Amino acid sequence: MARTRASDFEEKQHGLLLTAANVFATQGMEKASMSQIAQEAGVSKSLLYHYYPSKGVLIFAIIRSHLDSLDEALETADDPSLPAEKRLHKLVMTVLDNYRGADDQHKVQLNAGPALSDEQKAEIVAIERRIVRHFSNALKDIHPQLANPDRPLLMPVTMSLFGMMNWVYMWFKEGGPVSREDYANVATTLILEGVKKVK
Repeated sequence: MARTRASDFEEKQHGLLLTAANVFATQGMEKASMSQIAQEAGVSKSLLYHYYPSKGVLIFAIIRSHLDSLDEALETADDPSLPAEKRLHKLVMTVLDNYRGADDQHKVQLNAGPALSDEQKAEIVAIERRIVRHFSNALKDIHPQLANPDRPLLMPVTMSLFGMMNWVYMWFKEGGPVSREDYANVATTLILEGVKKVK
């Protein structure tokens, strides 16, 4: 007989993924073991393998959960009816808010390439493209010339913005002198003002 799901299954699963992400982020993909993850999560190794039959499947689940959450948040936040600059700022703030407390998942995402199958990588890329599209659409509305086929700069500018957001975990301190709102203003302004000089 198949196991029935407990009412708090999703909450426990989320907690398990957070624990696993922390182990991978602190120990590294190669050193971290399923036994260690099970011990840290307070579950049996057999239960861990029941839901995640391999380390690659577990790593994929961590990244998929992290990106799905961001994708859903951006889908809700993206409002093309806003003035273009405010729309972009709202998107940047949404990413920075979504990254709150997610440093471990973010590190796993950045370092997981070799652990993923081609099929898993394709699924991740599809979600990432949806996420990026929110920003490229907003930037194109602000500066249509970025999409000029003779000098296609829309994607380089978009990915430069992601570079600023994706590495914020390396230096940002919660409760420090720079808030997430402050940095959203900085990143948005750097892009909006800097792109004016791009030709």
